[in-house]
Amino acid sequence: MAADKTGAVRTAYLENRSIAALARDHGVSRGAIRTAVADLLPDHTAVEKGAPAPELPVTLDMPGKVAGFLHAADLEPAERAALDQGVTVRRGQGYTLGVSTTPAVHRQLLARCQPLDGDQGLPADPAQRKARREYENRVSTLTPCP
Repeated sequence: MAADKTGAVRTAYLENRSIAALARDHGVSRGAIRTAVADLLPDHTAVEKGAPAPELPVTLDMPGKVAGFLHAADLEPAERAALDQGVTVRRGQGYTLGVSTTPAVHRQLLARCQPLDGDQGLPADPAQRKARREYENRVSTLTPCP
């Protein structure tokens, strides 16, 4: 595509003209239009060389005892959002919460539920301790900590 047409195409794209319509108007392929407006497309992110790949969300089942403890805890916004968006699944007498978030947030949530082990002289409920261990086992299957 000629350099003089690129500015007009970018302006028209920003005015909500479709890629197909722009390709017809300028007599070029849709690929040429996409190339001209690549940095304007949704979901486009600039990738720097050597930058780490972004972590993808992973869904893990969190035991209900752990989820209940964390709901009452003071959490960071990302942690709170992950818990609030979790899907509750009834399991016999209890439930699990399917939490879909990045491995880093899962590790943060696991660190926040450390008191369930009875540390700092507090008595530990065996069921809560077991639930925290189960969640720890699930988190440990994720990629290792950086």
